[in-house]
This record gives sequence, structure tokens and C-alpha cells, in this order.
Amino acid sequence: MSFLGILAAYTTLLLVLGFLLCWEKQRLYLHWYHKILVLIMIPFFSLLLWILLTYWKDRWLTIGLSLQILAPYVHLSSISVMVLLSWPVAFYLIHLEGEARMRRYQITSNERRRNTCCSMLTKLRALQVAVGVPFFFILLCLYVVPFGTYSPCLQEKEKLAPKPNFFGHRGAPMLGPENTIMSFEKAVEYGAHGLESDVQISFDGVPFLMHDYDLRRTTNIKEVLPDAARRHPSLFRWSFLTTLNAGKWFSDVKPFFRMKPLSEDDKERARNQRIAKLTDLLAIAQKEKKLVIFDLNAPPSRHPSRLSYIHLVVRVILDSKIEQHLIAWLPGSERRYIKSKAPGFQHVGTFYTLQELADENITRINVDYKRLYYNGLREYKAANISINLYIVNEPWLFSLVWCHSIHSVTTDNIEVLNEMNHPYYFMTPSFYLFLWIFMDILSAVFIVSIFRFHWNLCCFLFYPTEASSASLQNEVVEIMGIPAPFPEREREPPSSKAVVPEIVNETTISTVHPTDDIGQPVPTEPAFEPIQAPTSEANREATLQTVLPTLEANEPTVPSVEKPPPET
Repeated sequence: MSFLGILAAYTTLLLVLGFLLCWEKQRLYLHWYHKILVLIMIPFFSLLLWILLTYWKDRWLTIGLSLQILAPYVHLSSISVMVLLSWPVAFYLIHLEGEARMRRYQITSNERRRNTCCSMLTKLRALQVAVGVPFFFILLCLYVVPFGTYSPCLQEKEKLAPKPNFFGHRGAPMLGPENTIMSFEKAVEYGAHGLESDVQISFDGVPFLMHDYDLRRTTNIKEVLPDAARRHPSLFRWSFLTTLNAGKWFSDVKPFFRMKPLSEDDKERARNQRIAKLTDLLAIAQKEKKLVIFDLNAPPSRHPSRLSYIHLVVRVILDSKIEQHLIAWLPGSERRYIKSKAPGFQHVGTFYTLQELADENITRINVDYKRLYYNGLREYKAANISINLYIVNEPWLFSLVWCHSIHSVTTDNIEVLNEMNHPYYFMTPSFYLFLWIFMDILSAVFIVSIFRFHWNLCCFLFYPTEASSASLQNEVVEIMGIPAPFPEREREPPSSKAVVPEIVNETTISTVHPTDDIGQPVPTEPAFEPIQAPTSEANREATLQTVLPTLEANEPTVPSVEKPPPET
């Protein structure tokens, strides 16, 4: 599914690229079968996107939960990203502004050329709006987004709830083979508040611990009895189930990605594990005073205990002499019978309504952690309902649960979560307010400076003013030893008519070379030939009229220069 999602995103980018090419009046050169393929792929990927949004709903909820805890950090990081993006955005916007001004000065009396320039000018302005408005709108939203930001980990330290308790999911499956004695003992060792498991009934009426609907994954049934490897575990007698190895697979494979390597002693112990009975789990819970919660799977239809498996399990629990308040009864069937036979059991509901929980006198629920996305289960906490969430393995998710004041979680990663003494990404509101104001001011200063820098650079390179030209001319005259002929004048508005510089060819001064007696030319010093810069006739006359009186007034201080002969 992830590959299809990437493919859908890639196709969407291609469609956007095609639209931009058409906007720029670029031909796509598509063959007829290319066009048919595009028409087929658009509805196909639209359907694919709908499937992803529908069947990946739980994944989207997980992303939403991650944004809840990371919202302050995403906000501050986004402002930093906008500062980095302001450099290319400023360059692009000011480049478009320069090109738009050039286009505006190119508009002439020719109607056809005027229409072309106006059309291009409209496009340039549209691109400026398309780039600049979203950028500044997003920036403005980032500046004010904390007013609408909700993060449960933004709270005062004294209001932080106690650390949630742990239910070992099938024991401690990262430390020992799941649903085995070793796994439950490891969970107790790392401070589990309760033990969670899955109960099935053997063909001869013995409740045992097994999650899957066959024995292939967690036992060596394929080596012992390969023809029956796909049979339901409840269709085997307990005498056969005790012969299977339930831990060798754990030492040969790595069932969890972040699972730490086992010691040699633990590997040897895991290889000798067997399928455990319910009474084995009850004995550990009774000894360590731990709660027991389990899913009870109904046997297949042809099983002898199909209609009486609940009564059978209750009888086994009562015969074990475990304290009744240590049993968190999760199965929803025959609750009245359970309350009559074992009134001390703690009944646990699922995602029931508050009215249903009140009718059944249930004060604890066991729900998927994704339900936390909807209002943080606030109505259940307000009704004093204890909440247990499953399956919480990641530290960031456990931190979010902790900040939401949830009472307990069911986890596979009890070793890591037990070491946490404080939730990750926790921040006080006052500290976040300081970071928010500081980042807003700092980013605004940087962005304004970046735009100002690009604007000044653009004006210096492409729009030299008259004052700057006069200043440059004065500097050149002063370097030559001539006083400045005129002060810098104020800038006059540019004329609407473009001045085309007239190229003036260099004048060649005709000289007479002396000859010797036989008529051969005698080498002499080359004549001084002033080089004239290309300039317009009007500018040349204005310059001469201004400079010549100045040169005459300063005649004693300026060395005389012979006037070149007129051009022939």
C-alpha cells in the first residue's frame, strides 16, 4: 500500500507539471495513446487515493496523535523553514518585479507589440501573486497559530498526572517468547502492574495460552506434525500440546525491529519454553499480586466445550484460589453469570457508552490507543472511568498517553517504557510563549532583511539612478585632478520614452609623417588620440556646455591640451 501511495503522489506531480507547462504555452507532444493512458490513470489513482484514505484511517489517526505532541516543535521548526524559504522567494519575486518594469518600458505605439507586452506583464504579476500571497499567508498563520494550538504536553509540571501503569502484552514479548512462563516472569521483573494474555480451550477442556489460530508461528508443529500445522489450536488435546516447543522460534528470529539482543542464558532458557496453561499464569499473578486480563477465544463449532467454555474458565479461576479482585474480566458474554459466581471480579468494558457502563456497573475500559484522538477520552475521565490503552510501544506515544492522564497501557516494550521518568516533548506554557514571541520577532527581522537585500541588489545592478551616474562621473573627474563640474542632482523621474544610445565611432586623426632625403618616412611619437565613450548627441552637448565653462574658469590650473584637427 505504501508503494501505491508513492505512485499516486508521483502521478499527481506529473499532472501538476503538465498543467504548468500548458500555462506557459509549452506543447506537451502527447501521442493519442498517451492521452488515453492519462484519462485512464486519473480515475484509477483517484480511486486508489480514496482506498488509502478509507482503509488507512487508523494510520491517519496515528499521524494526528503525533502532531498533538509535536505541535509546538513543528510550529517553531516551520517558522525556521519559512525563513530559509524567504531567500529564494525574495529572489524570485524581485526578479519578476524587475522583469515587469522592463516589460512596461518596452510598451510602444505599435498596438500589436503593446498587447504582447501587456499580456506578458499580466502573467508576471500573476506569478508574483501566486508565489507571494501563499508564502505570506502561511507565514502569518504560523505567527498566530499558537492561539489555536492544543498539545496535552503543554502544561504546568505540578498538573502532570502520575506515570501510567503497565500491562505486559502476552508477558514481555521483547524479552521472552510470548505467552510463556519466561515472558510473564520478565514482565513482573520490569515492574508490570498486570499481565495480559489470550486464552483458548484444548479439545479435552484445558484452558491454555495462545494468541494465533494455528500453531505454526510460535511452536515447532511443522517439524512434529506438518500435516496438522494449520489446524486450530483448540482441536488438539493438551497431552499433545505439552510436547511442542514454544520458544525455539524466538531465539532463531527477531520478532521486533527494536528488540535488544538476548544474553546467552536467556537464549538457552527461551529454547526450552513450552505452551503455558491458564493456571500457570494465575499462579504467577497470585504470587506477585498482579492483575490478570485476557481475551477469551471461543472454540470452533465442533469443539466439545463450544457452549460451556465461559463456565469452564470461571471454574478454573475459582479453583486456583486466586484473589478475585486480581481478575480483570474482559469478555462481554454472560456477565450476569460471572457476577453471580465471582462477584469479586473487576469487569472491564470496551468502547461502550457511559450509559452502558453505568448499567453494567463497569468502572474500567480497555480500548485501542487511537481512540485517544477523539477529545482525549475526556468524557470517560470526567466520569471516573479507569482507561487502559493498547498497544502502546513507542516512547513518544507513551509520553502522549502520560500527558493525557491515562491510567494504564498494554505494551510489548515494557523494558524501555519502564525506564522513562518524564514524558518526552513536555513543555511549560510560559516557556513555549517565550519561544513563540522570540521566534516570531527573529524570523520577521531576518525575512525583512532578506527582502531588503535582494531589492537593493536588484536596484544596484539593473536600475542605476541619475544621481549615482553623476556621482560616478564626479569621482572619475576628481581622480583626473579636475574639480567636480557639478554637484549631484536630485533624481528626476524617468522619461517614458526610452533613450537608445547612439554608437559613435572613434575618430581617426590624420597626421603628416616627416620624410628623409630619399622619401622614406621617419618614425615619430604617436599622436595623442582621445577615446570617446559611446553617448547620445544630446548628452554630449549638455556635458560640453557644462564642462567647458568650468575648464575656462580654471584655465591657470589645467594644462593646455591641443585641440585635435577637425575630422575630414
